[in-house]
Amino acid sequence: MSLPEFIRPITISPDYHWFGYYDKLQFDPTNRYVLAMRVDFEHRSPTRNDWIDIGLIDLESSDKWTTLGRTNAWCWQQGCMLQWRPGSEGQIIWNDRQNDQFVSHLLDVNTGQKRTLPQAIYTLSSDGQTAVGTDFRRVNDMRPGYGYAGIPDPYQDQLAPVDSGIHCLNLDTGYHRQIISLADVAQIPYPNGDISSAKHYFNHLLFSPDGSRFIFLHRWRFGEGGFHTRMLTAAVDGTDIRIVDDSGRTSHFIWRDEEHILAWSWHASHQDKFYLFGDGNGQVEVCGPQVMVENGHCSYLPDRDWVLNDTYPAGKSYQELYLYHCPTDQKISLADFPALSSYSGEWRCDLHPRVSPDGRWVTVDSAHQNGRQIYLVDLAEVGLG
Repeated sequence: MSLPEFIRPITISPDYHWFGYYDKLQFDPTNRYVLAMRVDFEHRSPTRNDWIDIGLIDLESSDKWTTLGRTNAWCWQQGCMLQWRPGSEGQIIWNDRQNDQFVSHLLDVNTGQKRTLPQAIYTLSSDGQTAVGTDFRRVNDMRPGYGYAGIPDPYQDQLAPVDSGIHCLNLDTGYHRQIISLADVAQIPYPNGDISSAKHYFNHLLFSPDGSRFIFLHRWRFGEGGFHTRMLTAAVDGTDIRIVDDSGRTSHFIWRDEEHILAWSWHASHQDKFYLFGDGNGQVEVCGPQVMVENGHCSYLPDRDWVLNDTYPAGKSYQELYLYHCPTDQKISLADFPALSSYSGEWRCDLHPRVSPDGRWVTVDSAHQNGRQIYLVDLAEVGLG
């Protein structure tokens, strides 16, 4: 199975390279530089002593790699939350561990100036001033592969601790405080059952396009069973919490605009599908029920008419990368990336497609050749971008 000519690798072996999640800024504002992470092993969980390199790829200089830093706070699925700082010319941010505390580093790639902030981050506001993050100790305890090794959860014996939750961080001053606790959210009634005896955590935070609100997933497990999920939003200070989807099965999501969220979930109307949810107003509309029929990592191109998405192997030998045109309900298949069975579970390699600010380029992670590497897709070759 060969890839189309408009897709090429931009990293090479013997080391392994990836970026991780689909909702972070991987491209700089000029669309020339691409952030990435590099490691020298695969097929096992990271430990507290495993370091990865933070690097910059120059798309206009033969994909030259420049090492910028390193970290030992990372996971296979989301890396270290590496991303460009919105509104800046050349600042990047990533998470790290120092003295048994998870922190974040702000680095100006042009001047080399670096600051360390006292909290790890998850998502940044569109003006680049504010970050919100969750307790990665708790996440690692509840779902290995998404948190960070190295610091045990001090509340691991508590179902919904009051001192664990979501914090807000000012990127200029370093001021931070907890704005939402697990204890408070666990007490919000759940219509499908009693969750008071479950163990709770937060994951997957994302600011709205205007930075006024953010999404977070509230998840819980009973004993060793699978987790359940509801999607909520809140104002930047943690107030005005709204329940967007309480089906218990919310998965990947993206903001379409300040008032609507596209998410894979379950609804009585069409069962498991992508739905467009209103932000806490109860509105639900199915999206592409005959076309986007599998769960995937969804995002919008800049014009908001096109959804960029992927699929899991799910019994197939490949992962599909495609575009869905909302106004016409049409799909453009871009490529099928071979999926290797050795990449599964915690250290699987999802495509996690990311789009450049100008909408022309897409990057994906794939392990089908020479291990985990990053590939560049030119949408201009398919009549877009």
